[in-house]
Amino acid sequence: MARFGARDFSGGEDFVTSAAEQGRLAGPLSMSVANLCHRLQSQVSPRTAAGFAEVLRRLGGPLQVAVAGRIKSGKSTLVNALIGRRVAPTDIGECTRLVTRFQYGTVDRVEIVFTDGRKQVLPFAADGMIPAELGVDIDQVSHIEAYLTNAVLQGMTVIDTPGLGSLDAASVSRTEQLLGAAKHRKDDDEEEDGSDELDDTSRSAVAGAEAVLYVVTQGVRADDQQALAAFTAATASREAGPVNAIAVLNKADTIAPESVEGAGGDVWKAATMLAEKQASTLKPRVADVLPVIGLIAESAESGGFTSADAEALRQLAELDEDILETMLISADIFTSWECDVPAGTRLRLLEKLDLFGVRRAVEAIRAEPGITAGALRRVLLDASGLEAVRQRLSIVFAARADGIKAAAALASVTALAHASGDPAERQRVHDAIEVLLAKPEAHQLRLLEALTLVASGAVDMPEDLTEEVLRVGSNADIGAQLGMPGAGRAELTAHALERAGWWRSFASFGATPAQSRVAHVVHRAYFLIWQQIREPQG
Repeated sequence: MARFGARDFSGGEDFVTSAAEQGRLAGPLSMSVANLCHRLQSQVSPRTAAGFAEVLRRLGGPLQVAVAGRIKSGKSTLVNALIGRRVAPTDIGECTRLVTRFQYGTVDRVEIVFTDGRKQVLPFAADGMIPAELGVDIDQVSHIEAYLTNAVLQGMTVIDTPGLGSLDAASVSRTEQLLGAAKHRKDDDEEEDGSDELDDTSRSAVAGAEAVLYVVTQGVRADDQQALAAFTAATASREAGPVNAIAVLNKADTIAPESVEGAGGDVWKAATMLAEKQASTLKPRVADVLPVIGLIAESAESGGFTSADAEALRQLAELDEDILETMLISADIFTSWECDVPAGTRLRLLEKLDLFGVRRAVEAIRAEPGITAGALRRVLLDASGLEAVRQRLSIVFAARADGIKAAAALASVTALAHASGDPAERQRVHDAIEVLLAKPEAHQLRLLEALTLVASGAVDMPEDLTEEVLRVGSNADIGAQLGMPGAGRAELTAHALERAGWWRSFASFGATPAQSRVAHVVHRAYFLIWQQIREPQG
């Protein structure tokens, strides 16, 4: 909305950062919070200052996105597809019981991080994946760090989590701690020794992801909603919402189209319609639910689909249509039927593409007999739905990384000050944050806060006003914010001004105190949109 420069909005003297550090920060809001942390470090206890240093480190890194969901929902397969490399183990093993952080590095390597802070470097397995068995006592392991040279990780750290709903209590605990569901409290009798080491409470305040990609399958269960409700970007003060959470309906090809009324027998249409229903169920915890076929996406993106696979599919395409239709009824029939394509080859195709992918590839070959292996791979990638997920990630997360990271950092700063137990320190940090948020340039943070309050149900609003708050706060495009996509400038200007006036009146005369706080923020948002639209075009 408003444009602002990289100056310190926290008050006091500007903190001068190097050009390199400015390049690492997500944007001016992150710069503002970084300046606040630098300025306050000398005014707080050593322990709180150490926490602020960790917040600064996180601000300088890529957006951290956790891929979460129930066990066997296909999270690791989707992680591999997003990264573009088959590196996360997908079979049940030691690694799938641990949190694994995939981040950019100049050299590919794996580090086991133990609970006592020790690290052990581990080579990748012969197949290029993280070894399924680590050769250490995993009860002593905090998590795994995987450094990869993949360019996609320069802008986003992807965090693979153990499946929620697992019978392994330790795995669930690790995931809950990452998502912020586990509560960490400092013992009442713990002595304040002035150490600059972070205690458990402080660590929990700065640990965890800043955004979540939640994986569901055909049925949204109660614990899926509970997990999303528990997810926090840094502390329990920032729940999952349409700003920092989207969901995907994985294994979309397994949906029986006849089970979805109006699908007309089309599997992908059935998946899309079911995803829309799930989005309604999970609303307002997520911005959207998108169908995806993680297995096909992984095979197409990570190099798993080869020219030999394309040739085997060509052989299948030459079979009599009735015979092939019979074979595609089930996996057992597909692999056991007597035909010229070896059973082992068909099993390999099934493991990479499943029946839906095989059918889609054969259709593409029959429509264009001369199609190349590369073009066939692109057909499969399109059929997987991965590109739509990537685009949504870009819209919801990447375009809002500055605001998401700054808001998460402020939540961490607040939690660190609260954990210190020093009322004066807490007030000092609170006052500095209020000064930052009072600046017009920082209104985006106010809007994110208001949206979170409404989305989480902390502030109860009438349904139509809730919809409006979510729309204004969850979109980057002005037309989408105003609910008038494609409208002209004059129409948008008039509408923005009219809604600004309405929300100001509601804040003053019709709202409860909690609603009034939100209404003032929404009024300001509309006013800034109005200002932006009517600025002379350069």
